[in-house]
Amino acid sequence: MSQTRRDFLKSALGASTLLSLAPTAPVFLARTALAGAERKSEGDTALVLIELSGGNDGLNTVVPYADDAYARSRPTIRLPEKSLHKIGTDLGLHPRMEAFQRLYQEGHLSIVQGVGYPNPEGDHFAAMRNWHTARPHDTTCQTGWAGRAIDRATQPEQGKAVGLFVGPGSRPLALNSEKVPVLALRSLDQWKLRALPGDKGDAYRNQLGQLAGLRRQRENPLLDFVERTTAGAYADSRKLDAIAQDAGGAEYPPYQLAERLRTISQLLRADCGVRIFFTELGGDGFGGFDNHANQIGNHCALLEQLARSVAAFVADLKRQNLLDRVLVATFSEFGRTVSENGRRGTDHGAAAPMFLAGGRLKGGLVGEHPSLTDLANNGLKFRTDFRRVYATLLDRWLGFDSKAVLGGGFEPLELLKG
Repeated sequence: MSQTRRDFLKSALGASTLLSLAPTAPVFLARTALAGAERKSEGDTALVLIELSGGNDGLNTVVPYADDAYARSRPTIRLPEKSLHKIGTDLGLHPRMEAFQRLYQEGHLSIVQGVGYPNPEGDHFAAMRNWHTARPHDTTCQTGWAGRAIDRATQPEQGKAVGLFVGPGSRPLALNSEKVPVLALRSLDQWKLRALPGDKGDAYRNQLGQLAGLRRQRENPLLDFVERTTAGAYADSRKLDAIAQDAGGAEYPPYQLAERLRTISQLLRADCGVRIFFTELGGDGFGGFDNHANQIGNHCALLEQLARSVAAFVADLKRQNLLDRVLVATFSEFGRTVSENGRRGTDHGAAAPMFLAGGRLKGGLVGEHPSLTDLANNGLKFRTDFRRVYATLLDRWLGFDSKAVLGGGFEPLELLKG
């Protein structure tokens, strides 16, 4: 008679011993490893979402320097044409975004101009809710658009973690799901396995490795839970430790966002099965992009961190032959007002650009830049509904059903190579 996982648990480790080990093993890694032989994710694509918290000033990010209305509206915070990194004939990237200009020239960066939605909200939390749920003005929705996608993409018996938040604070609304838990971590260090040292620890690892290969028998829900949250994690821990110690030649700048993207790169290299990663730049609360006063210095620092961190991530993925499988997308809850406010800052506006980076993008500018005189909420009117971008990411990148996730049909954009 073949040995079951339940028999092995009892004979090799004892239920009480395994229960004592369970809290030390990350659920995420355990489920990932237990998916093991059943999952072949080598061809799976992954999406990395970066939220620019606080409302990014799109006009000083992708600058319409050739439009006279730009200089008239911003007498003290306008950016001189000669300082910009030119893209196209009448636009330039912020002076600190040289790294994005390089990606743009390489064809690895797309800029979707004037992204927003009808009747834009000027309140941080209402606007964030709209972007996170993809159900604008529906205050009853409790799930995020990415969370709904994760629910539809995940088979519970596979034990895969399809979504993951990387960063401080609580999991964002965008990842709220109904069926599948979506986890959060700050870094790989948080998930290191606390195994016993020396030969005894190796013995436990070997036993748990055997456990991961035994046939499953669901007689005892408690033991089944323990096996899912413990066995695979120990069996696969050496691989993750090796990846964490081997930088693979990658060089990242000394920024928080860069470290989070490094963590995501390591998880991608480990082939953990995550399809949607979420992280943020700008911090908790209203966010660092909410620059109502003295905008120039803080905005410079944040945009440099964004551009250099994403460029390092792209270079790392390229080195690991993963760039064609990964797409980065940035978003912010709103843009800023066209006119500065008298305090060398800007107030809450409406539409703003989205950046996408990856190996299978067509690259370049997408859509037309909005008018600087025909405004909404004193900000830019949207030219592209953000749900069209989401539909592109869902249908054409992740292979999910955007109509089911978004609750309606939105025409995808022509962002990706065939």
